Amino acid sequence: MKTTIERSALLKALNHVQSVVERRNTIPILSNVLLEADNGSLGLTATDLEIEMRERVEADVAQAGAITAPAHMLYDIVRKLPDGAQVELSTDETGGRLVLISGKSSFALQTLPREDFPAMAQDEMPVAFALLGSDLRRLIEKTRFAISQEETRYYLNGIYLHALEDDGQALLRAVATDGHRLARVQMAQPVGAADMPAIIVPRKTVNEVQKLLEEETGEVSLQVSETKINFAFSNIVLTSKLIDGKFPDYTRVIPLNNDKVLGVDAKSFAQSVDRVSAISSEKSRAVKLSLEGDRLSLSVSNPDSGSASDELSVSYQSAPMDIGFNARYLMDITGQLDGESATFELADSGSPTIVRDGEDTNALYVLMPMRV
Repeated sequence: MKTTIERSALLKALNHVQSVVERRNTIPILSNVLLEADNGSLGLTATDLEIEMRERVEADVAQAGAITAPAHMLYDIVRKLPDGAQVELSTDETGGRLVLISGKSSFALQTLPREDFPAMAQDEMPVAFALLGSDLRRLIEKTRFAISQEETRYYLNGIYLHALEDDGQALLRAVATDGHRLARVQMAQPVGAADMPAIIVPRKTVNEVQKLLEEETGEVSLQVSETKINFAFSNIVLTSKLIDGKFPDYTRVIPLNNDKVLGVDAKSFAQSVDRVSAISSEKSRAVKLSLEGDRLSLSVSNPDSGSASDELSVSYQSAPMDIGFNARYLMDITGQLDGESATFELADSGSPTIVRDGEDTNALYVLMPMRV
């Protein structure tokens, strides 16, 4: 193999694929990236056996061939080369080393044979549809904060993506919950998505797709089966296994009869929560909301460090009430709001509260209260 490629193009591709590679691997080949040079391009592939990312970049190929090399080390080397440099990649006479030459710098890296690199089985993916990168980014950004970190409830360790009909509308809906808060965001169903199975996309896959979407402005093609999902960008393909589990019936935790309505300025409310929570204990992070008339009092009491209070003018016409929330969860939700206003629909101090974005009817959040 012998190929020459511009440093920035190689760095960008390596940055994408090395992100999939775990820092510690018991299987040596999984620490490597597969490099395949042919037909005027260099292909890069990385996998952790759950996710596979493939990317192709233009390159000047003098001799076709393939080899695997340490992903993080190769990325680190290319990152430290000067801007605008040309990078020559070739295998030595024995084929056991990858030689990288750029200007007067040269490196020889230990390799493993291409034949040892695991390929993810290409299953039949019967459902295919496309959506704008901005729409997919919105579905992910507004739900991923609520993904559970608790490995024992593995079926909550991802975003539940499903197609449905609701009130005469065909929708594609993303849901995430950790049992304390729930995020539900939906959009008009893309053409071809009606028959997709209900799937749970793993947290790591969600994070990798989110990173790729920061650069992708066009359409993203999705292919889905019962066990895998495929995201195809302009020159990147990410394939991932899905979580093999049943997502709980989330509709049961969305209250229907919350009759007390609180309207707040979203930014002022988030800032107030942030201020008073500065003295809350790391363990509880509890903040108390006291509602009476058009006045909201926020307070925190911490036996170890003192107390804090703040007050906001709000819109509230119901009976006075006190309710407590985890401050971090409150700020996570208010951080997703695009509109200037937010609406809280409350029942009592022990029941779930609904939070709605004043300017986005397709987003809904549920938050469990705390005792304060």
